[in-house]
Amino acid sequence: MSVIAFTRSYLVAASLAALPLAVAAQGKPGEQVYKETCSVCHATGVVNAPKLGDKAKWGALIKEGQAALTAHAWVGMGAMPPRGGKPDLPLDEFGRAVVFMANASGAGWKDPDAAMLDRIRAEEKKRIAELKAKK
Repeated sequence: MSVIAFTRSYLVAASLAALPLAVAAQGKPGEQVYKETCSVCHATGVVNAPKLGDKAKWGALIKEGQAALTAHAWVGMGAMPPRGGKPDLPLDEFGRAVVFMANASGAGWKDPDAAMLDRIRAEEKKRIAELKAKK
């Protein structure tokens, strides 16, 4: 085996070996979080939760924008508890689940990157202040 062929084989093997670590570092994909957490309500429409793929109900929510919708849901809205009732759910995974549901209902959002997570956190602070002011 030539040095070039060996180097290519080594790089391919190293890249494939690192793939699970890269996926684990970024957390669960939105569809998985949806299935494990969100589908309990959003698959059936329990307590008026917008069902996955219901463009009519999701349309108004999508118009709020990705950061606002994610932050409002993260804090809790309507009958939905904060973080979808899963207190240990990380914001990035929660955000990916929101993207999965919104995209299944007509949005064209991307999974949240660092900048979007910052916007979501800023919206979260605003939403908490709004809710405190209503009390």
